[in-house]
Amino acid sequence: MVLLKSINIPLGTKAVDFCLMGVDGEMHSLADYDDKDILVVIIMCNHCPYVQAVDVRIVQLQDRFAKQNVQFVGINPNDDVTYPDDSFENMAKRATEKGYNFPYLKDDDQSIAKKYQAQCTPDIFVYNKKRELCYHGRIDDNWQDSEKVTTHDLADAIEALLEGKMPAPLQHPSMGCSIKWKG
Repeated sequence: MVLLKSINIPLGTKAVDFCLMGVDGEMHSLADYDDKDILVVIIMCNHCPYVQAVDVRIVQLQDRFAKQNVQFVGINPNDDVTYPDDSFENMAKRATEKGYNFPYLKDDDQSIAKKYQAQCTPDIFVYNKKRELCYHGRIDDNWQDSEKVTTHDLADAIEALLEGKMPAPLQHPSMGCSIKWKG
């Protein structure tokens, strides 16, 4: 397991369009979420212990903010030949087992993760209504133990946007497993 951190991407960068198959059997694109005030794109996967440690928190955050017109979308770009845990079938199984309440999409050719300049899983991008990047960082300050969390970075960023403010300019990078690139 190679530990990486998300890279610094300039705030204001536009969201990358996508058209990807979800575990729900439907194709999903950026335009499908035009009605949402905030879009949270999370580059994630099944096998990474960093994602496994926080996926319950992701479900809780989607549940908490859904009524405020916030949509989370998970995208898995990992090579599922080398890492079969990340196959589409296993994605569907994990989404069911963990109660994912957000679309979970497969980036088979890895082009979307590359366009987002994603580095790790999870790599989190928060966009405003204009689909400008407003937050790119971690969920909170303790991925290992939710009982020891003292700062709720992602939730605070979403709250700020909902209040018409920009999230704090100091944004700590997300960290996790390297994306498992093909070839």
